[in-house]
Amino acid sequence: MATWRKTEWLVWIPFWAIAAVILFYVLFPFYWAVKTSLTAPGDLPRTALDWFPDRPTIRNYLDVFRGQPFGRNLWNSLVVAVATVLLSLSLSSLAAYALGKFRFRGKRTLLYAILAVSVFPQIAVLPGLYSVIRGLALYNTRGALILSYLIFTLPFTVWTLTAFVRQIPDELEEAAVMDGASPLATLFRVLLPVMTPALVTTGLLAFINAWNEFLFALTFTFDNGSRTVPVAIGFFTGASHHEHPFARIMAASVIVTVPLIVLVLVFQKRIVAGLTAGAVKG
Repeated sequence: MATWRKTEWLVWIPFWAIAAVILFYVLFPFYWAVKTSLTAPGDLPRTALDWFPDRPTIRNYLDVFRGQPFGRNLWNSLVVAVATVLLSLSLSSLAAYALGKFRFRGKRTLLYAILAVSVFPQIAVLPGLYSVIRGLALYNTRGALILSYLIFTLPFTVWTLTAFVRQIPDELEEAAVMDGASPLATLFRVLLPVMTPALVTTGLLAFINAWNEFLFALTFTFDNGSRTVPVAIGFFTGASHHEHPFARIMAASVIVTVPLIVLVLVFQKRIVAGLTAGAVKG
């Protein structure tokens, strides 16, 4: 028995060692951002390598909202990200139902075409998308960002939800059809409630991508009142010519990251359910 327990401990030691390394790798940058955000800008050169600030201060968090419309930038990011997610889930739910449950010619080709769109880098579609947005008179508006973000969120949500819809038992759909339900009624009354974990997981991942997007937001906005938070942070400057804005950038980064952490903690059970729902066909 003692030998078995000793062997068991030898097996678990590498596991916990690897887990500790991964946790340190993931959490250390956020810890360092929080630590830097609580350090006065003038103390940064002296305390750059310290683990804790000597004189913690919230001045950097207050300065984030002084001199630039950071509150409006947060609102822009929220509106654009939420609108992108709602449109993506609405369109991709319909597409996933058709691609996952119906048989029609060219379905495989259509799926590969959707996948091919997501493979292209953003910079490759930027010139053409810029011309479209200029032609639609959407430049420097939230509509321009929502339209551009759909390019990379729609393929992702369609593929993810299609894979999930394929795993839903056909008996549910057949029972609804026997009760006289139309295809749309079957989708909204039968399949969507079953798809809730997948919708939450996919929507949250799409929200994070839209919330953090930088290139399109930088290209399709030109004034600070229309920018989203990633671009606004990129344009931060020091309060004086000799002051580096690094501490304020860290404070703004923490402000932007905290909502994402809260969302993940609130929906963690549904996220796990959504990630594992398609593992076994029910």
